[in-house]
Amino acid sequence: MDQKAPRLSIATRIRNNFLTGLIICAPIAITLWLTWSVVRWADSWVKPYIPARYDPDSYLNFAVPGSGLVIALIAITVIGFLGKNLIGRSIVEFSESLVNRVPLVRSIYKSVKQIFETVLKERGNSFKKVGLIEYPSPGLWALVFIATDAKGEIATKFEAMGLDMVAVFLPPTPVPTAGFLIYVPREKIVVLDMTPEEAAKVLISGGLVSPEELASSKAEAGRARPVAAIEQAKDPLTS
Repeated sequence: MDQKAPRLSIATRIRNNFLTGLIICAPIAITLWLTWSVVRWADSWVKPYIPARYDPDSYLNFAVPGSGLVIALIAITVIGFLGKNLIGRSIVEFSESLVNRVPLVRSIYKSVKQIFETVLKERGNSFKKVGLIEYPSPGLWALVFIATDAKGEIATKFEAMGLDMVAVFLPPTPVPTAGFLIYVPREKIVVLDMTPEEAAKVLISGGLVSPEELASSKAEAGRARPVAAIEQAKDPLTS
């Protein structure tokens, strides 16, 4: 005979209801707060430079939140459009030549530009695969984002030692935006079928949230497999 579940006390029920409500409301509140903060931050930077005749606040009796952000997005899009033609490229190249003559500014500009070109323009296929490596010691496994093959001088040094190394990004929990760049032998990486988005959920939750199960046709291939077993291509890890 099945035993009846013990009745919860009123205090326990109130606590459970509060926690349920917190789980529902907290993400919504935090999202709205972050969105509002970004809008106000953009307005505070852009609106002071908008001529009064183009500022909607000049014609209304109340401030229009987000107008500065919208104008900034339009201006950036127009600049991007103009930068694609011959005249625009010439102006950009001339401006960059001036910046490159200033020692400190030159270093900062080149670093920031490289980051934006890599992340926004998606020049490479970085972080399109997720894998496991034994870290920090054998028998312990860490989740990593697979970046790309070692390149340049680093690749030359590894090749001289007879090593085929791959750059991976090891993120911490629960903030996956920080982390370490590690070079790992290709055969030591175990590739997973989960997407980077699913891996980020696992990291942010500290392992409490698991990615959704893959389709049955993908489940068999979804088992962790060595990188060397993948079909050989120019860049098998990021294909």
